[in-house]
Amino acid sequence: MSVKAKKHLGQHFLNDENIAQRIADTLTLKNYDKVLEIGPGMGVLTKYLLKKDITTYVVEIDTESVEYLKANYLNLTSRILEKDVLKYNLTETFKDEQFAITGNFPYNISTQIVFKTLEFRHQIPEFTGMFQKEVAERICNKGGSKVYGILSVLVQAFYDAEYLFTVPPNVFNPPPKVDSGVLRLVRKENFTLPCDEKLFFKVVKAAFQQRRKTLRNSLKTLNLSDNLREDVIFGQRPEQLDVEQFITLTTKIGKDLKA
Repeated sequence: MSVKAKKHLGQHFLNDENIAQRIADTLTLKNYDKVLEIGPGMGVLTKYLLKKDITTYVVEIDTESVEYLKANYLNLTSRILEKDVLKYNLTETFKDEQFAITGNFPYNISTQIVFKTLEFRHQIPEFTGMFQKEVAERICNKGGSKVYGILSVLVQAFYDAEYLFTVPPNVFNPPPKVDSGVLRLVRKENFTLPCDEKLFFKVVKAAFQQRRKTLRNSLKTLNLSDNLREDVIFGQRPEQLDVEQFITLTTKIGKDLKA
């Protein structure tokens, strides 16, 4: 594939075998026996996944990459999904089975891949892979800083997030202008929230969309009662709240809206 084509896809192709092996080894292989690799390109990571005691599927939108994979990984051919992963209903392939996700994710859709994972969280017990470093750090951040945001809270509500290691630009073609970071998300044993989950997503997103304001101001659009808005929690900014506090906040808001 030409460098021009790669840039168009927003993907930087890994060409370091050691890093590829390390990413493959981030999978614990617990509680699932299938894995979906997103954006395999020419298969540098795929070859190490195929060596594991697990059934590997790949989803790739680029036709040149698909042709290469079919020609060079004959034992994978029937499990190559030539799809746009963001538009594809994963249950068409995995039905109601559990599966993991991994990959060297295209920078320009990496956060959307995370939201897709959250959508299918009931089927995805583990998620590993490589992001732009600052995105990986944001997902894993525990709070109290400017890095902490919507992704941090929504992911950590359902998954334990761990930043694993940093990858320099020189191991890619073409080299990105920033470092990359590899993380692992392991779904919590109890990943059902004790509050309205749709409202939880709405509250978190609304809070961080005006992150410099206190919750009293950023959540005005929810039309909350004056009495609730006087609660001490509304005097804080969103980065000051951990996941449990956002759950508490959502519970209070839910009761207020029903009153």
